[in-house]
Amino acid sequence: MIKFIAAAIWICAVTIGAVFYSFQSASARMDAPAPPPLLGGLDYIKTDIVSVPVLHEGRINGYFLTRLVYTVEPEKAARLSVPADALIVDQVYSYIYGNPELDFASHETLDLDAFRDGIRKKINEKIGEDLIHEVLVEQVDFLSKEEIRDNTIRRRMQSGSTAREMAKGFKEPPAKSH
Repeated sequence: MIKFIAAAIWICAVTIGAVFYSFQSASARMDAPAPPPLLGGLDYIKTDIVSVPVLHEGRINGYFLTRLVYTVEPEKAARLSVPADALIVDQVYSYIYGNPELDFASHETLDLDAFRDGIRKKINEKIGEDLIHEVLVEQVDFLSKEEIRDNTIRRRMQSGSTAREMAKGFKEPPAKSH
């Protein structure tokens, strides 16, 4: 019986010591200065997919699709009267329509460095200060009208066959007999 009492006292002492130690180390970490942010306190903001119709001789040839990530200082972004996403989308459209030499049929013509730098510089010029520090490309695609049409037809065929398969497997419930 004395062994059980001694073990219980020992367990209580170890538990109290562990709790005391954890509170001491937690308060020491809170008192220590925080390490500087990795990139100086910048926020990374991801845009939605931006879809720009690509025109050639008055007709739509396809769609330029992109998703961007940009870095911005939170204090400067909070002072904007227009959301930064709207500025980014406007500059993507301006870049695509302002460079008629871009040919999306051959994928070599899009200079990603010029695209990113152009968007960043134009927004910063429009704002009048360095708001956007970096523009990163997460996704860039070009879908021609033919590819879109083929995908639509394929999707319709798949959904039609699924509906037919479901109709074949569906059986009328037996009529209730009174």
